[in-house]
Amino acid sequence: MNNTLAICAAWLITGLSAHAAASQPNIVHIVADDLGWKDVGFNGCKDIKTPNLDKLAAGGAKFTQFYAQPMCTPTRACLMTGRYPWRYGLQTMVIPGTAGYGLDTSEWLMPQCLAEVGYTTAIIGKWHLGHADLKYWPKQRGFDYAYGATIGELDYYTHGDAGVLDWFRDNKPVHEEGYTTTLIGDDAVRYINKQDPSKPFYLYLAFNAPHTPYLAPKEIIAKYSSIADPTRRTYAAMVDCLDENIGKVVAALDKKGLRDNTLILFHSDNGGTHNAMFAGQMADVSKIKIPCDNSPYRDGKGSVYEGGCRVVALANWPGHIKPQTVDGIIHVVDLYPTLAKLAGASTAKCKPLDGVNVWDVIAENKPSPRTEVIYNVEPFRGSVRQGDWKLIWRTLIPTSVELYNLAEDPYEKNNVAAAHPDKVAALQARLNALGKESTKPLALEYLAGVGLKHDKPIIGSESGQPQALIGNGGGPLITDEGFGENDTHP
Repeated sequence: MNNTLAICAAWLITGLSAHAAASQPNIVHIVADDLGWKDVGFNGCKDIKTPNLDKLAAGGAKFTQFYAQPMCTPTRACLMTGRYPWRYGLQTMVIPGTAGYGLDTSEWLMPQCLAEVGYTTAIIGKWHLGHADLKYWPKQRGFDYAYGATIGELDYYTHGDAGVLDWFRDNKPVHEEGYTTTLIGDDAVRYINKQDPSKPFYLYLAFNAPHTPYLAPKEIIAKYSSIADPTRRTYAAMVDCLDENIGKVVAALDKKGLRDNTLILFHSDNGGTHNAMFAGQMADVSKIKIPCDNSPYRDGKGSVYEGGCRVVALANWPGHIKPQTVDGIIHVVDLYPTLAKLAGASTAKCKPLDGVNVWDVIAENKPSPRTEVIYNVEPFRGSVRQGDWKLIWRTLIPTSVELYNLAEDPYEKNNVAAAHPDKVAALQARLNALGKESTKPLALEYLAGVGLKHDKPIIGSESGQPQALIGNGGGPLITDEGFGENDTHP
């Protein structure tokens, strides 16, 4: 009798597991890097061809109010945690290549969550959530497989920065030739081909295109000879190659027989670069026209205007997402609880989530449960949207306040703060409350440490002679606030 019960129990568990696996979608989450709003065909681009993305958008949900954070690291942290980046200090800038900090290891990340319900997980592409210590790397944060770069910017052909290789597979350096966009696409195809159709997978496919430096294969650049500006021509080729490799991934899913049970999400990590300050360190943009196009929205990457945070995005899953334009508000923090719910995964191990489940918005174009977007909370600025009202508050002297009604003025041309003091006060109070909940920005602490490190002062000379030294020129100078022996005078 006991044997019979055991056999029945085993059969029941096996049957339930098989049913759960059959109902769990594969998830291919594709993120572009610094892609402009109007640099894809489905958002009106005329000079760059994106047929594969356009086809996905036509057969699925095309979003008009999908929000990310203003820069790369903060957005990627939101994706992995379902929490706004000021909760753990990643709200300001990106993680510099010389910095040692990363995404707080106490956060319970998306791959860890999905693995608990049987998902195989992989990141192919760019991480940018900590690189100096292996404890921050994706293999240590829940991904079964990891291939690509750890930092924010790398050469497309040498796969590194400043002579340092940044190209790894499962934590081991990879020396190979090729253009990174193509290498990432090819590896994603190999990964899909290896998957067991009976087991769901989560693939975080994070291209570094079309981030600076502006480099592309000559044969693709040649396709865009009609574009007069040489940088825009190269940028067009970068986006074209990105689209081509996304097409290869979709084709691999079709060939493997997985397409009908695969949700594809695509979006940019922030708006396209508009200001040279945010163009990265590997490209000299002083003599070129920055090629990204965020029109009709204002500004771009690094900015809390709509052009920096309202990003190009789509979702496609045959038979599950209606072909439609979705106007409901979605923020990247919403993807974590939405995907967890689809997968049947628990978020109990997460810290309190800022994201909400928006599946009905994505699939059915129902009203969004999200009525507020926090663009960012930093010591020197903050921005919040509630309903149609958006406040931008710069707190450094001279302070400034801007208020926009996005329903009437989505392009942020008419600052109506003076006409609505009560609305300004209410939104400022909200930002102040969030500021009290915030962790200090790790980037500012890092920069303060670098900036205050002691070194020799650089002092000019009329004669152009080398700096005059005191004694042998060694040891701390008298400006050293350590107050050591060299600060003592007779």
